Amino acid sequence: MSNRPKLALTIDLEDWYHLPPITGAPDSTFESVEQFFEEWNGRYDYLTAPTERTLNILDDIGVRATFFVVADIVDHYPGLVSEIAKRGHDIACHGLHHACAIDPDTKRPGFEPDEYQDRLRTARKKLEQASGQEIAGFRAPNAYVGGWMLDVLEELGFVYDSSVARNSLYNKTDSSLEGVSTNPYVPCKGELRPGGSRRFTELPWPYYDIGGIKLPAGGGPLTRLAPERLLQAGVRQSLQRGTTIFYFHPLDICRESFPVDDSIQRLFWKGRGKRAENCVRNIINTVGVDRVVGCDELITNGTPLTVGGRELKQ
Repeated sequence: MSNRPKLALTIDLEDWYHLPPITGAPDSTFESVEQFFEEWNGRYDYLTAPTERTLNILDDIGVRATFFVVADIVDHYPGLVSEIAKRGHDIACHGLHHACAIDPDTKRPGFEPDEYQDRLRTARKKLEQASGQEIAGFRAPNAYVGGWMLDVLEELGFVYDSSVARNSLYNKTDSSLEGVSTNPYVPCKGELRPGGSRRFTELPWPYYDIGGIKLPAGGGPLTRLAPERLLQAGVRQSLQRGTTIFYFHPLDICRESFPVDDSIQRLFWKGRGKRAENCVRNIINTVGVDRVVGCDELITNGTPLTVGGRELKQ
């Protein structure tokens, strides 16, 4: 592996009913995924086809990625997670049911630590059984993350998280994020700020700094909604600081309409799948296939991988 900063390509595997308007948030239509499946009578699977398309895109380009998987995918999409693993990709955890672990408004914990720990144990067990891999990484559902969550993750044996997105437009965490940039760092105990000495790593998201204003450039919904040149500039600038990540959802490149409110459809999805796919392809090709890796290739024993005695981010 060269000393050049890397781009960790990450993919969040969730379906349309995991979205906050449907499940997983305080004001969702359904209180839980379980209730959704008890009451929903229509088609629910809008995930399998775009996931297969995603895998084919990665094969076509020749890159490997980390899939952050909502664990209940194992129950409702038999064989999907094992297929991703068989295709050579890294599997990480995206929660049990994609429920926010901190309140989106108050940022207070949504679970007691013991309950949260139990949910993570269940999620990891499902994913390990389905993939045959040891699950070492985590991304918070909807990117709502708090310092206490990292402590629980570390206690359970996870070695990294990739949820923190510092920018000037929003903060989905319970911290100020002072000192957080776009390259890997070791967080302090109970916090998200850098400066810790433990063997646990945070892989934050990229941003584009324009005169001190930090615009998010991590991907996801931005592949559908933001100017591609902004994301390109943000990824390039972040790579100048050091290793960073990029992410998208198979749903982002989906060409179908989902059974959600029409206003949500028009704003976030309708007619945008091809645009998002082109954005992902262009960013990977611009960065260079040789610099695109899975998260597991950046982490060893819970700390950023070192090359020639130097941390990869430098």
